[in-house]
Amino acid sequence: MGRVGDGKPRRDRAAGEAVRVLFVNAKQRPPLGADTWVHAEIMRRIDRERVEVHAACVLESGGEPTPTLRLLREIPDIAIRPINLGRELSGETRLSKVFGVLSLVPALASLVRLALYVRRQRIEVIHTADRPRDAAASVVIGKLTRTPVLVHVHVGYDARWMRGMLRWAIREADGLISISEFVTETLISNGHDADRIHLVLNGIDESRWVPPAGGSGVRAELGIGPDVPVVVTACRLFRAKGVAELVRAVGEVRDLVPDVTLLVAGREMEHGFVDELHHLIGQLGLHGQVLLLGRRDDIVDVMAAADVFAMPSYQEPFGLVYAEAMALGLPVVALDNGGTPEVVRHGLDGLLSPAGDAGALAEHLRRLLVDPDLRHRLGERGRQHVREQLTSDRMAADAADVFERVASGRHLAPAEA
Repeated sequence: MGRVGDGKPRRDRAAGEAVRVLFVNAKQRPPLGADTWVHAEIMRRIDRERVEVHAACVLESGGEPTPTLRLLREIPDIAIRPINLGRELSGETRLSKVFGVLSLVPALASLVRLALYVRRQRIEVIHTADRPRDAAASVVIGKLTRTPVLVHVHVGYDARWMRGMLRWAIREADGLISISEFVTETLISNGHDADRIHLVLNGIDESRWVPPAGGSGVRAELGIGPDVPVVVTACRLFRAKGVAELVRAVGEVRDLVPDVTLLVAGREMEHGFVDELHHLIGQLGLHGQVLLLGRRDDIVDVMAAADVFAMPSYQEPFGLVYAEAMALGLPVVALDNGGTPEVVRHGLDGLLSPAGDAGALAEHLRRLLVDPDLRHRLGERGRQHVREQLTSDRMAADAADVFERVASGRHLAPAEA
C-alpha cells in the first residue's frame, strides 16, 4: 500500500471540524515510561476544537486496571477503546514467552475489532509509540483501513538493537514524529526520508514541578543538613545513564567540597547494576555521601532538596528529566551529545562536557557547587527556558499541527520504489 499523498482515499471533513485521532498504547505493566506520559500529556492538552481524541489501551492486567488505563481515565473528553495485543514478552522467561505467543490468537480478533472501530468512527490518523508491538499493530490496522499511521519515535534509530518488527513498522508508517533533532538525524542517516519526519519536541507540565514550601523534608528524612551541598540524579538505573561516572565525579570534587552528597533516585533496569554501584561507592570511600534511594514517589521533593541536577547520560534522545530539573530552578550538569543540547544550553541553563571526559564532568560539578551565584543564574535561565519553549501546551499544539497536515494529506514524500 502506498503512503499518504499517493492515492489513499481522504475522508471528507467539514471546514473547522476536528481531526479524529486514535492513540494506540498497549502497555500493561509499570513502569510506564516517558513515551506513555508524553502521549498522555498530548491527549490531555490538545485543543479539542482541533483534535477529537480516541485512545486504545489494555483495560486490565491480573484483574486490576492497567497503569495506562488509570492514566487515561484522568483525561477529560476522551473516548477509550479496549485493545488486547497479547502479553508483554520483554523481561519474561522462555516458558512465559511461549504462553505469550499463544495469547496472539485473541490479539488478532482485537485487531479486527479495532479496525472496525477506526472505520465506524471515521478515524483520520492513528498515532502510536515506538514500542515494537504497538507500532506494528497500528501499521497493520492502518493498512486494513487505509488510515495514515504516525509512529512517535522516542529513541535514536539503531538497527543493531531494534527488533525487526519495529524496523518494519517505522519503514511502513505513513509518517514519523521525532522528539528531537538528534532522533531525526538518526532516522535520516538510516535511510528514512526527511519529508516523512515531523519534529515535535517533548514538553512538561511545569505546574507539577514547583519546589515544595520549605523544601527541607527530604533533607531531614535523610539526615542531610541545610548547608550541605547536594547533587541529585533521577533516572532508570542502567549503565548508559552515566550514574557510575557521576559517582566517580563526586569523589573527585571532595578536594574543594568535602561534604558533597549525591542522591540517586531510580529503579534498577539492568540486573546487577545497583550491586556494581554499591561496590564502587565502597571503593571510593563514599558511604554516607552517595545515597541510593530506589524509586521515589516524591521525586519533586527529592529533586528540590538538591543544589544541582546531574545526569551524564550517553546519547540521551531528549531528556525530560533535564526540563523537569530546570523547571525547579536547578542548574544541570550533563553531556554534550544526543538530544541533550536541545534541552540544556551550555553556559545558559547548565554545563555540558564531552562524553568520556571525566575531568570536565567533575570540574563542572565543582564550579557549580562552590558558586551559588552561578547556580542561581543558570537555574533561573533554565526555568525561563522551560516556560517559553518546553511546555506540554506547546508540545500538544505542535502535535495538532502534525495531525492536521497528515489528515489533509499535506505531508510526506511519494511512496518508496
